[in-house]
Amino acid sequence: MITYARPRLITEDDKRYRAYVDGFKLQRKNNKAIRPPRQRDLFGGEAEAALRGWLAPQVALDERRIIEYEERRNKRASVKYREVDALSVDEREIWAFEFKASRTASALRRAVGQLQETRQILKLLRHSVRVTIMLVDTGIPASAAAIDALMAADRPPPRRPELLSEVLEALPILRLVDSLDVPGDSETIDVLRFSVDDIIALAGAENLHLDWADDDEEPEEEAAPRPASSLYASSGGDEPSDDDDNPLAAALRKAGL
Repeated sequence: MITYARPRLITEDDKRYRAYVDGFKLQRKNNKAIRPPRQRDLFGGEAEAALRGWLAPQVALDERRIIEYEERRNKRASVKYREVDALSVDEREIWAFEFKASRTASALRRAVGQLQETRQILKLLRHSVRVTIMLVDTGIPASAAAIDALMAADRPPPRRPELLSEVLEALPILRLVDSLDVPGDSETIDVLRFSVDDIIALAGAENLHLDWADDDEEPEEEAAPRPASSLYASSGGDEPSDDDDNPLAAALRKAGL
């Protein structure tokens, strides 16, 4: 059984956290070649920055968006870190935000487990923890007919894509909302959807990597089990970047590290 204890919120310049990140980067450099960031990876980071800028005037964001905590397993405890894309903290509630740019609705399935873990840890700090995924739709099929056309193409995806409605129906914990003003709770995970045009309006096309043609020629990779890493960080990148590595590795690759 895994339990969590002694969480604290820290900033990115915390000395222990920086030492941990540096050690992880060194280990990754020694163990695995780093794939250059794809256009979609870069767009994911740019979309994250745009959404954080959009969010800041509406919600009081805390600079401390790294969680340091103990994970206790089999009577042994280890210190771990988890990065949250954005956090709002007041005396009664924590509001956690995940920024995700994706062309597959299945990305939400993968996000739910980690966000539930994050909520469990944060509930040690506040009883009420609200969670919202800010989803940038970069090509999620809009209909069953669109999926049929993809599967009939010369190079179909290895797995049948899901409609967003199918994922929402399969995961009742997810709730599609159209505004931050919709009252939240500490049980569901809200999904606020943005289009690529929304991000262009926020950031300007000249500031975004939008040439995805070469990326889309790459076959989609099978999702791998999440490694038992001691540090996780969220990433707004699209598949397969958030599938084929743990999230910190994807974030480092997105930054070209």
